[in-house]
Amino acid sequence: MTKAMSHAIRKVESQKPEKLKSVWNGSAHTKNISGPKTLYIIHGWTYTVEPWAKTIELLEKDGINVKMLNVPGLTSPSKRVWTIEDYMNWADENIPDGSIALGHSNGGRILLNLCAEQPDKLSKLILLDAAGVYEASKKRDFLRKAAKLGAPFKKIPIIDKVFHKLTGSMDYHRAPENMKQTLTNMLDSDKNLVLSKVTTPTAIIWGEDDNITPPRHAHILKRKLIDSTLTIHENWTHAPYICDPAGLAKAIVKELK
Repeated sequence: MTKAMSHAIRKVESQKPEKLKSVWNGSAHTKNISGPKTLYIIHGWTYTVEPWAKTIELLEKDGINVKMLNVPGLTSPSKRVWTIEDYMNWADENIPDGSIALGHSNGGRILLNLCAEQPDKLSKLILLDAAGVYEASKKRDFLRKAAKLGAPFKKIPIIDKVFHKLTGSMDYHRAPENMKQTLTNMLDSDKNLVLSKVTTPTAIIWGEDDNITPPRHAHILKRKLIDSTLTIHENWTHAPYICDPAGLAKAIVKELK
């Protein structure tokens, strides 16, 4: 494959996007540009939005303004335990009706739940390697049992760290106590999310090399969201704003212009 094709995409289905202007309001700096629209972004399970800076910069150069929402407990301080209903209410309060919003990973989960309960809340939804698809997992059930049985040993820091590294749950290991329960709440909420209730026009953007929310989840979303398109990008991981910020900006621009 040539270098020019290294980030080639497979367009599964297309639809007409709408024009957008928005406002960037990041944690590191604030730049307000007047415009009729705002693209709201809810980031994933992270404690900093700095890795988004390059993508945001490129979007601004293309005339798109962005408002990044700081998620409570992650990029905004909070000592409480959050449920999916809490995050839905928070998103509802911070995103005006009729807006366009993008959700990455857990941010996508929040927006999917919001749109399932309020189908007319957004004029368009963009899902970027989104969480929210529930799959029965014998491995997950086994690990939960193992975690309970091994709880006394996991009080030893080094054993706790190794356990979570081996089980692929480092987000859980690094989280403060209230956010450990919050993360469990998020994962459990997927059982109750009825994707067919989401009728918002949705653009699904995914990385082919995503091993956190694998591409099969993208195809499940495509089948269950009645008004959706799907684009899968080669060589993208779960965090395209890190591995290919220029490609991500281009993909978002394509959906908005």
